Amino acid sequence: MKRLFSSLVSILFAVAVCSSAFSQTPRWSEQQANDWYAHQPWLVGSNYIPKSAINELEMWQESSFDPAQIDKELSWAEAMRMNTMRVFLHDLLWQQDAPGFRKRIDQFLTIASRHHISPLFVLFDSCWDPAPQLGPQHAPIPGVHNSGWVQAPARRRSPIPANIRA
Repeated sequence: MKRLFSSLVSILFAVAVCSSAFSQTPRWSEQQANDWYAHQPWLVGSNYIPKSAINELEMWQESSFDPAQIDKELSWAEAMRMNTMRVFLHDLLWQQDAPGFRKRIDQFLTIASRHHISPLFVLFDSCWDPAPQLGPQHAPIPGVHNSGWVQAPARRRSPIPANIRA
């Protein structure tokens, strides 16, 4: 619990530092915001996980991270004129190896940029297995949608009191 709390505090601190840097620039007028938005492409994309991974842990762990597969699949997405992907991150990966995790995220961003895809990272996901574990993941269960997906953070580590969890 202390590790999760310290990880969340670190993330919130980083967000606060970044937002204070941005807050020093003047706020755009409504017209400036509308002009900027008018020049943005229509977002077309999907949730993304490579076919070589059953969940976000397997996607990002050092032993199973597969940049060649990611490059191949994002080239297909680019060919279909997709320009964004929703990509899930997990706190256990940060706790296990923050520098390595950052390096793999940077590799992913480089590949995505090469294919003109702007990812949207998802930090919290309360779907499916509430007890994720690092390491090799189990094989998919035939006929079960998202049979290997895991919650982030794990329910047992959740800072949300049990009486208000869904």
